[in-house]
Amino acid sequence: MKRVLPFLAVTLLFFACKKQSNTSPDALPDAYSNQGVGQSAHDLLSADKYTAINIQVQYMPGFPLDTATITRVRDYLAMLCKKPGGVTITQTQIGANGDSITVERAAVLEKQNRTAYTSGTTLALYVMMADSYDTSVNILGFAYRNTSVCMIGKDIYDHSGGSGQMSRVSLECSVLEHELGHLLGLVNLGTQMLTPHQDVAHGNHCTNTACLMYWQLETHSVFHTIPNNTIPALDSNCRMDLTANGGL
Repeated sequence: MKRVLPFLAVTLLFFACKKQSNTSPDALPDAYSNQGVGQSAHDLLSADKYTAINIQVQYMPGFPLDTATITRVRDYLAMLCKKPGGVTITQTQIGANGDSITVERAAVLEKQNRTAYTSGTTLALYVMMADSYDTSVNILGFAYRNTSVCMIGKDIYDHSGGSGQMSRVSLECSVLEHELGHLLGLVNLGTQMLTPHQDVAHGNHCTNTACLMYWQLETHSVFHTIPNNTIPALDSNCRMDLTANGGL
């Protein structure tokens, strides 16, 4: 299924992203952040231009990221990216949205609420934790710009932390780390492959079913994919690609 924004054509499951036009009414006030998913992969991975990463997390009432998720995600990026200035994550609450969330709606809300942008030697990322469902496809999160991610908070909360369910931290980390992997250019989305491992049938995802970048990790299928709350790791092919593009 495709959703077309005035500035960006996005296929949620296949991440066919185009660069945003700065003339769009939904364009962010920062030109750097108005690019397609994966366009900032080398900047994120290397220290050539940016030596630190700042992630602004904004959550809707009742749907904050777990503090353990924040710690793990910070460590995840620090393990992959050459950032001697470190990775910082701040989390604040924004107004409710309710009902459903779409790429179009996420873009509007980001423009209204985001305040952290890339400046100097610090590259800024934005993560929204929505109080909503995605009603059109069974996804739990999506990357929709070069520095932007939306998490489907209502679905994540409803399917974690209860009896017989995976832990909330495991689900949050699996989905968010997967989407951040797309911002890092995986798979073949701004970070070139050293060895072919793209699951072409599912777009920019890895063929390895045990890899963090396997396509089911961003869908409801993840509920049956992660055994014993074990958060999947990037496989050797994905790791080597990131290293070759400037990462650790």
